[in-house]
Amino acid sequence: MIWNPSKECMSRDEMHALQGRRLQKLVSYVYHNVPFYRNKMQQMDIAPDDIRSIDDIVKLPFTTKQDLRDNYPYGLQAAPQSEIVRVHASSGTTGNPTIVGYTRKDIAVWQEAMARALTAYGVKREDTFSVSYGYGLFTGGLGVHYGVENIGATVIPTSTGNTEKHVRLLRDLKITGIACTPSYALYLAETLEKMGLGKDDISLRVGAFGAEPWTENMRKEIEERLGLKGYNIYGLSEIVGPGVSYECCKQNGSHICEDHYYPEIINPETLEQLPYGQQGELVFTTLTKEGMPVLRYRTKDLCTLMDGECECGRKTVRMGRIMGRSDDMLIIRGINVFPSQVESVILEMPEIEPQYMLVVDRINNLDTLQIQVEVRRDFFSGDMGSMLAMKKRLSDKIKSVLSIGAEIKLMEPGSIERSQGKSKHVIDKRSL
Repeated sequence: MIWNPSKECMSRDEMHALQGRRLQKLVSYVYHNVPFYRNKMQQMDIAPDDIRSIDDIVKLPFTTKQDLRDNYPYGLQAAPQSEIVRVHASSGTTGNPTIVGYTRKDIAVWQEAMARALTAYGVKREDTFSVSYGYGLFTGGLGVHYGVENIGATVIPTSTGNTEKHVRLLRDLKITGIACTPSYALYLAETLEKMGLGKDDISLRVGAFGAEPWTENMRKEIEERLGLKGYNIYGLSEIVGPGVSYECCKQNGSHICEDHYYPEIINPETLEQLPYGQQGELVFTTLTKEGMPVLRYRTKDLCTLMDGECECGRKTVRMGRIMGRSDDMLIIRGINVFPSQVESVILEMPEIEPQYMLVVDRINNLDTLQIQVEVRRDFFSGDMGSMLAMKKRLSDKIKSVLSIGAEIKLMEPGSIERSQGKSKHVIDKRSL
């Protein structure tokens, strides 16, 4: 099913025309209401009248996370405070948080985007949906919550914490859908199994997973252990929250709500716009946002964009899987390393739990990488020969993927700290 065929299946010419009209209106709006953007545009000798179509977006300035922090708390807010009905904040750990204000219309657009996503996953009014993202300033919980209500399904606002109680609710309330981070889904599966239960004891059939990078192997692991179909959902608080893009039943990229959030891919070094199919940094412009609209926001997420009609019938541009971030990419001995690369290798080995930690250090002016992994209980033994063979296999696989060697440390089951929110997979001692 498709929630809004008039927009999700709109022809490319119609979509470009709509985006152009909305961009013209947006640029005029921020020029007259946000001194930061007015000053930027004046420095670049750009006036609102210079924007005549969506193709003119390349004339506009970029916005960065630092710009948002420098204008803390309300410097980028365009709507008067009397029209702001909600405020969220980013989950950043350094510097000022990113404060994002929403008008009533912004909330309605967000609900619309989430309804498109949930409908694409096959969620219906008859479903009972557990929202297991964190509530509060983080956008995940309330974002999905309002979307579920918008399509008429039943919301269970479980949030995170007390996972055993969550498992009992899954079983007793016959919950059919769940939204959470992929790492929490695996933690939930572990708890389910520790309680002596299995996927046949619960009724889950749909999972909406996001807020952190995850791999196809991790998807298969979650689907197998929880007995559901897992879908990707993408969003960020600076744009709106979850619902910016979503997978459909074909799972060939994530459909972007591009009538509201216009996507670009740029070269993160030269800042030039790149064509469809070429990997680069994802950039978004909020075409309809009133509270805190942003022009060409650099997400730091690395992916590709795909055009062309999807087999599901939607014609919106799709984004590929996030391959990492241009700002949290590890450079070890001159080699670019993404945690997702390590994860993909770990999940190919049935002896290893999908739990890991990368510890980066610098000893005698040489970068070192230690990869800590948990051995599954069935394979953990005192047989040194089998453990050393397992360690060597993993080491060889890691080196073939990363092009550098790493020290492999096999850990006992349950010894790596679990996360109920965004998982942490890197300890970089070089920057401590």
